[in-house]
Amino acid sequence: MDDDKVTEFLGRFVSDLGATEAAGSVVIGHRLGLYRALAEGPATPEEFAGRTGCHPRYLTEWLRGQAAGGYVSYDPGTGRFSLSEEQAFCLADPAGPNVPAAFLIALGMLLAEPRITEAFRTGAGFGWHEHAKDVFVGCDAFYRPAYMAALVSSWIPALDGTEEKLRAGALVADVGCGLGSSSILLAQSYPRTSVAGSDYHAESIELARERAAEAGVDDRVDFEVATAHTFTGADYDLVTMFDCLHDMGDPLGAARRVREALAPDGTWLLVEPYAADAVEDNFTPVGRIYYSGSTFLCVPNALSQPGGYALGAQAGEARIRELTREAGFTRLRRAAETPFNLVYEIRP
Repeated sequence: MDDDKVTEFLGRFVSDLGATEAAGSVVIGHRLGLYRALAEGPATPEEFAGRTGCHPRYLTEWLRGQAAGGYVSYDPGTGRFSLSEEQAFCLADPAGPNVPAAFLIALGMLLAEPRITEAFRTGAGFGWHEHAKDVFVGCDAFYRPAYMAALVSSWIPALDGTEEKLRAGALVADVGCGLGSSSILLAQSYPRTSVAGSDYHAESIELARERAAEAGVDDRVDFEVATAHTFTGADYDLVTMFDCLHDMGDPLGAARRVREALAPDGTWLLVEPYAADAVEDNFTPVGRIYYSGSTFLCVPNALSQPGGYALGAQAGEARIRELTREAGFTRLRRAAETPFNLVYEIRP
């Protein structure tokens, strides 16, 4: 046994354990608005207590732990903690990537650990709807900034002829819409277009309807509780699926329903987690996140549904291409990509 390799591995363990334990503190900061408050300017723990209304002793430990992890900055000369411009953008800015929401997902999904552990033994599934509410809310909050940053400015323009249709007035089906952020964004960006959002999770659809009303687009966005196999409507100019096909027990059946629902010259915009086709090429920090999330969320949900598939969050382009071909599509093109997502244009 190589002692240096043992030390190296233990170093990895210390980093991972620290990050795991720190997840709870990030969520506390998110729930209490501590990052937004710290973005107002540097503060000692006592000053920060006055600003937030929280107990100074708890804040002292929280601030020191955040500084140790690099999420907060510290000035030894003044004893004040602060957020750099970059930290504030990632942790506190509504237009930023909303990093705390990812930790909200993680803590929410880990609440299901006893059930997932048992599922390893039995092979049973664990449905999306069975998870804690933080999973649904966290996923929406984490993915929304990415959609706002790229969907209208990059992904839609990358599709052949689709943007022109949306501007003129098109019919869109947003399948697996969750809390409706993507549906609402499409309606806001293309005032002549109507959007039909669908999701099998009734609680998410209820929240989506509330948010559409608050955004003032409920006259052009309808939501229904339906699966990817049963969503209603036909002759859609565009069908969208954002980070959900791989969660389904029967993605082939869902793809066939999309093929059936599309207009002859329609487009399926499919956004899936970034993944390479070779397993070993996914052994990256992003791949690790996706495999862990897939173990608790994607694969259990797929196994809870009929169909016999469990693609998982690292399916890769080759498997998606094969599935869409079997569903009757003739063209698949990688239209765009980010470090976290692959964006496919799929045509009949």
